[in-house]
Amino acid sequence: MNPAGDQRSSTVNTGVEATIGARGEPVPRRFITLGARSVEVTDILDRWPGLDHGYVKLRGADGASYILRHDENAGAWQLVQFIWAGLAFG
Repeated sequence: MNPAGDQRSSTVNTGVEATIGARGEPVPRRFITLGARSVEVTDILDRWPGLDHGYVKLRGADGASYILRHDENAGAWQLVQFIWAGLAFG
C-alpha cells in the first residue's frame, strides 16, 4: 500500500465489459464500481491465476487501482480490492 493512500477490501459482484486478448484471455475495458459508477480501464498492471479464478490488477481512469476476480466457468466478475492514493477513508 502506498503510504500516502488508503486501501479497502471487499468482494462484490460487478459488471465488466471485456475484449479478448491475444492469448484468448478476457481483457477488462470498463466495469461498474460500488455505487454503480462506470470506470474506464486505462492500464492492466498485472494478472495471475488462482485455483478456480483468474485475477486482474488494473488502473482506472479515476486514478485508482483495482483487483478484479474472474470466474471463467460462471462468466462472473467480482471487485476484490481497490486502492486510491491520496484519499483518506474513515
